[in-house]
Amino acid sequence: MPLIASRDNAHFKMLRKLLASGRERRQSGQVILDGLHLLETYCAQQGVPDEVLLSESGAIRPEIAAWLQTAANGLRVSVFSDALFKQLSVVETPSGIMAVVRPPSPLPLAERADSVLLDGIQDPGNLGSLLRSAAAAGFRQVLLSNDCAQVWSPKTLRAAMGAHFLLSLHENVDLPTFLATYRGKVLATAAAAAHSLYTVELSGPLAWVFGNEGQGIRPALLAMSDERVYIPMVGATESLNVVAAATVCLFETLRQRSASAASCDSG
Repeated sequence: MPLIASRDNAHFKMLRKLLASGRERRQSGQVILDGLHLLETYCAQQGVPDEVLLSESGAIRPEIAAWLQTAANGLRVSVFSDALFKQLSVVETPSGIMAVVRPPSPLPLAERADSVLLDGIQDPGNLGSLLRSAAAAGFRQVLLSNDCAQVWSPKTLRAAMGAHFLLSLHENVDLPTFLATYRGKVLATAAAAAHSLYTVELSGPLAWVFGNEGQGIRPALLAMSDERVYIPMVGATESLNVVAAATVCLFETLRQRSASAASCDSG
């Protein structure tokens, strides 16, 4: 495989644009994954990537070399000098392997599916962590308002650790319009709520709404919730950040449902 070492290389320039520009990602229908774990998750869930990108030193790392031995025949591979590859990587210490892939299309929006609605989540790391929690708790349908961080950006992808490929992700959704026809219970957290999270029945279908890191859920959207809950806390702590709060809520949902299923099985 020839080594790409020049910043003037046309393919290198294209990859830089793909990493930096949401518009470029939308037009090309491609995104870039950084790291072997993400690539393995993609291959297990979606299939063969369009292209694998290696650093010169990454190509000889044992774990990467072993993966390449088991990869599909005819896989397109490009090798870059370590200096160029570092300019592509989104982390301080490059992983040595990246991939160009086509993100899966979301399933049609379902009005009775368990859902997570994200209203103005602007930090890519927070967004990725929220997606990871949603997938781990068994929620598959995720809707994002138009002012959320880009769901397929490199930083969001890295923070989500492969959760993207377990979810049906809907960007730029008018969340109030969706809730107006949603056929389930809509829940939101609020400091002044009357009911503790742990006293509310969380049987489905449910739509959990989580809001902006600083401002929370927009009032118009909060008004559409069927029930507002608070998360009990000890001491003088006023609130949790949105990732922690969402994770608590989603896993309490999972806990209640698991306990209910176990009770039914034992009966």
